This record gives sequence, structure tokens and C-alpha cells, in this order.
Amino acid sequence: MTIKGFSQQWKDFPDYIIAITKEIWEDRGVGTLNHYYSDDIPVRSPMGIQRGNQEVISATMGTIYEIPSREMFGEDVIWSEHETGLLSSHRIITTGVHERDGLFGKATGKRFTVRVIADCAAKDGTIFDEWLIRDHGGIVRQLGMDPRKFAKRLIKSEGGADRAAKPFTPDQDVDGGYHGTGNDNEWGARYARTLQRLMDKDFNIIRDDYDRAVVSEYTGAKSGLSWRPVEEFWLALRSAFPNATFKIHHQIGLDGDMLPPRAAIRWSLDGAHEGVGAFGKPTGAHVHVMGMCHAEYGPFVTNGQEGDATIRRECALYDEVAIWKQILMQTGA
Repeated sequence: MTIKGFSQQWKDFPDYIIAITKEIWEDRGVGTLNHYYSDDIPVRSPMGIQRGNQEVISATMGTIYEIPSREMFGEDVIWSEHETGLLSSHRIITTGVHERDGLFGKATGKRFTVRVIADCAAKDGTIFDEWLIRDHGGIVRQLGMDPRKFAKRLIKSEGGADRAAKPFTPDQDVDGGYHGTGNDNEWGARYARTLQRLMDKDFNIIRDDYDRAVVSEYTGAKSGLSWRPVEEFWLALRSAFPNATFKIHHQIGLDGDMLPPRAAIRWSLDGAHEGVGAFGKPTGAHVHVMGMCHAEYGPFVTNGQEGDATIRRECALYDEVAIWKQILMQTGA
């Protein structure tokens, strides 16, 4: 299929997203960001917000310098149309060796493999709005560091709590031009209901909505099999912020492309760190958690009975380092 407003060199929208990612990062076509990204694009990640393709180019070059062997493998692109173009939720496996000094400190020579999810709004061959989560916790863990200690060191290197770069919070946001909320496909709606029930502390839904053989990929580069890792991941997050407000910002469901039915959700938690969970003893710090997750469905036996389609695979990400940074910048711990 051809995509309106895009070069005919791309066979479809996923092909465009996957191909330009490789061109930018692995083929060193960093300068192509001058036309693949709009001049004033906002790129929001849990670590902060970048504005404009020149900031993105600078950050990209810094990462390539520090990790020159970095490879990025497109695992899936879940996408939908919107009033002005297309929106992709692109899941990536990224791997590389920490070869030079940089953001992650002195070169360790260690290899990491983590996942990234990026939501990109595009029109006329250009990406103009973006949300992005890298599993920084997974990277630093594989480089031999602890996410909390790394965040503390990062704050110190940036001049202390008063001067350090602030992680992303909604009050920093700008209007990048994308105002869509996804589509009304049944799989996106189904996954949204599951996440809402988990955030409503209804954890017994896991054995109903997830297959017994579910494969999970979570923050911290943690892989799991079956129900227990799913329960541990969502319970640890929710119990750390038990009264935080959960909000779904974007949801897509998609059938076809020779793949199972699947869904992509972008969400947030806003509230106080007042429970024991993924972030240790409660500190009372107010935290914004940016989250993204993908799910794939399949019609297999669940809980010993043949029933409706269930989640066979889930990838859910938030940035541990950005959350620890918010906590430490408020508490001085």
C-alpha cells in the first residue's frame, strides 16, 4: 500500500518507521533528522523534554559516540490513522556495548539489551510529535549499577537538586500538534480495561486476562513467563504509588499484518510515593510516571478452561532512573 504524503519508497507505515530508525542510528544518517523530524518537534521522555530536531540531533550524536556499536531491531509497529496523518507505537530491542565515557559514566565495556517504545505522530513524510521511553533502569543494571545510585550520581553531576535537569512532568508539556487518542478497535479497548482494573488493584484479573504461558518483558530488562512476573510487576508499581491517579492518554488496537491481534497503550500515574513497592520505603515525594505498553492476544486455554482470547505477550515500560531522580530531587536522600 502507498501512504498518503509519504515517499513511495516505503511499502507501508511500519516500513517507514523501522527503516528510518535504522538509517538514523545504525547507518549514521543523523542529518536526515532535518527532514524526518519537524523543526519544532517536542520529544517527551521520562528524563525530560527536547524541543526541535536540532536538540534531537545533538542527543543522538552523543549516544552514538558513547555506544558506537548500538543496534536497534524493530520488534513491532502498532499504528493507527488520525485526523492529520498517522500515529505509530514502535517497539524496539536495542543492544550495544558501553565503549566510551558519557551519560552512563566511565566506559564499562559491558553489553546491554533493553526495549524501547516510541509513539510518533507523522504526516507528509515527517514526524512532528513524539513520546519515548527507554529502559534506562535495564541499561544501568546491565552496566553494573543500581538505578537509585545512578540517579543520585546524575543529580550530583548536573549541579545538585536545584540545578539538575528535571524529569518530565505534565506542567512542562507543550502542544506538538497531535491531539488524537488512538482508535476504537476492540483490542485496544480490551487492553485498556485490563490495565484499568490492575490500577484499581484488582490483581486477580491476571489469571483471567493473561494466558498461563504469557511471556513478559518489563522495566529493568526483566523477562518473565506465566502469571507471577505479571503480578509482581504491576503490584510493585501500584503499591509504591497506591493513591496515584491513573490515566490512559492513548490506545490503539490493530488486527492483521500477519500478526496476532495486539494493542498499544500510553498511560501515566500521578501521585505521592507513599507505599512500599518498586521504589523502597515511602518518601512522600510527588511523582509522575510515564508508561507505555504493548500486548499480543491469542485464543489458547487459560486457567484450565477454554475461553476468550487472552494476553500471550506483554511489554510494559517506565523509566526507573527518572522516577528515582524525581524522588531524590525532592527528598535530598
